[in-house]
Amino acid sequence: MTVPPVVLVPGMLCDADLWADVELPGPVVHAEITAPSIGGMAEQILAAVDGPFVLAGLSLGAIAGFEAARLAPGRLAGFCAISTNAGAPLPQQLGGWAEFGRRTGEGGFAEVVEQILPTMFADPDPALRQRFREMAHRVGPETFRAQLAAQATRRDGAAAIAGLSCPVLVLCGERDALCPPAFHHAIAAHAADATLRVLPAAGHLLTLEEPAAAATVLRDWLQSIR
Repeated sequence: MTVPPVVLVPGMLCDADLWADVELPGPVVHAEITAPSIGGMAEQILAAVDGPFVLAGLSLGAIAGFEAARLAPGRLAGFCAISTNAGAPLPQQLGGWAEFGRRTGEGGFAEVVEQILPTMFADPDPALRQRFREMAHRVGPETFRAQLAAQATRRDGAAAIAGLSCPVLVLCGERDALCPPAFHHAIAAHAADATLRVLPAAGHLLTLEEPAAAATVLRDWLQSIR
């Protein structure tokens, strides 16, 4: 029996380094999310591999994953939603993203990154902060503006989650300031076959902050669904 690949989808301002310390069994493919709409990002995810796959997305990567699940639920052998929010955007979020986009377009990308940076981790570890900073600058201002535009096209993901027959893993950090555990309890409640795991010491980018714990949860879940 062929083991379906795991497609890893990064969050906003993140790249494949987000997953570098998370060792997973079997084939792994890294998807990019650079389209200026959630629908376009979903198409990028679905085009990353042929046939069935397990989707693991963090933050914006999971949000694009919800849309991929809506478009092609039969392609998913499993779905892992990490550090995310399945709800439609709120007015204050739309305003904040528009402001970030304006400032970035006016040459303030570095300052915006520094403003976002403190919300990424539970603890202010200088090495982790620098790692995020380097990822963000590799992603760059143009892709960031496309990602901000995509955020504004989000829809509520509850129906997409409820429509999945595959196993769903919901993973979050207890100290995530952006997407607290309550968001993840709601996601798990919508899924027919859900597993919820909360990492006590982790913030938003838990694959960087608690990679060994995240890898253990993911490996155990993958083994159980395979």
